[in-house]
Order: sequence, then structure tokens, then C-alpha cells
Amino acid sequence: MSSSNIHATADVAASARIAASSRVWHYAQVRENASLGENCIVGRGAYIGPGVDVGDNCKIQNYALVYEPARLEHGVFIGPAVVLTNDHFPRAINADGSPKSADDWHPVGVHIREGASIGASATCVAPVTIGRWALVGSGSVVVKDVPDFALVVGSPARRVGWVGKTGEPLRRDGDIDWICPVSGDRYRQTDENTLIEVEN
Repeated sequence: MSSSNIHATADVAASARIAASSRVWHYAQVRENASLGENCIVGRGAYIGPGVDVGDNCKIQNYALVYEPARLEHGVFIGPAVVLTNDHFPRAINADGSPKSADDWHPVGVHIREGASIGASATCVAPVTIGRWALVGSGSVVVKDVPDFALVVGSPARRVGWVGKTGEPLRRDGDIDWICPVSGDRYRQTDENTLIEVEN
């Protein structure tokens, strides 16, 4: 990638793969073998762990921490100070008091599917999957999988509604149908945790 797209203060590993159209800003760190697709933005002070896979058109805002082995599909938004964890049972030492090493644990990741957004200061506790176009509210703590199009908030995060591809909350239109007030796109709820797109 063009060095003009990486700020001079950023720390980018030589083995990281970053598309020429992506930008890495002040004091960000992109670790070994991480991969960033086209048109991505990595904000000031953000951290991208070793081997993390970031799709095209993603935005990772200031001071977000994306620990390996996270996977972000295309069009994912990671808000400021978001944390994607990687250790389900974190400890600094083993039971015998010896310091833990890389061989003493197995990282687990957060998978964020296409178009999903994670609000500022939210924490996703691995292993979890955030569904397509879902929206995690600011400050939430996600401890279980989030369905496609779900709007989740709180600690622990729970579904409080549905959102469409515009990010706007959907409005109910009948018993099982929902509609986006911005685009007019229609969705159908097939069970408590499943929403699907329907053709207009």
C-alpha cells in the first residue's frame, strides 16, 4: 500500500496486508499477518491483532481494540473504544502461580457479519457472532450471538428491536411484517430471533 495512507506514527507490521485504498491513522497498530480490504479506515490509537481479517469498506474508529482471531466481513462499523475480546477464561497466571504463556491458552474470536455496527465503548465477549446488519448499542456487553438485523442494548445485551440496512429502527407493519421508515424496505419476522428481507 502507499505509505501516504499510513500515518508516520502508526505501527504496521511488515507482514500485514493492507489494500492501497485503506488508511491507517495516528498511533494505530496493525499486527503481523493482519489483513485489511479495500477502503478501510483504522482510526487513531486502534489496535488490530495478529491475523485479524477485515473485509472491504470497514471503519474501525479511534482506540478500538480488535483482538485476534476476530473476523470482520464487508462494511462493518466498529465504534470508538470498542473491545472485541479473545479469551473466554482470562488469567495472567496458571493455577500453580506460573505466568501464562501463549501455549497456555487458545484464543477465541468475534465474528462480525456484513454491514453490522458496534456502538462506542461496547464489548463483545468471544466467542460470539454478530449477525448481518445488526446494531449493538453503545456501552453494551455482548455475551451471546446476535441475530441478523437485531438491535441489542444493555449488559448483558438483549434484543429490543430490529434495524434495517439503513440502521434505522424498523416499524411494525402488521403481525409479522416490519418496514424501514427511510428506504421502505420490508422484512418479515419468522420467529422470535429471525428476521428476513422480503421483496417489495
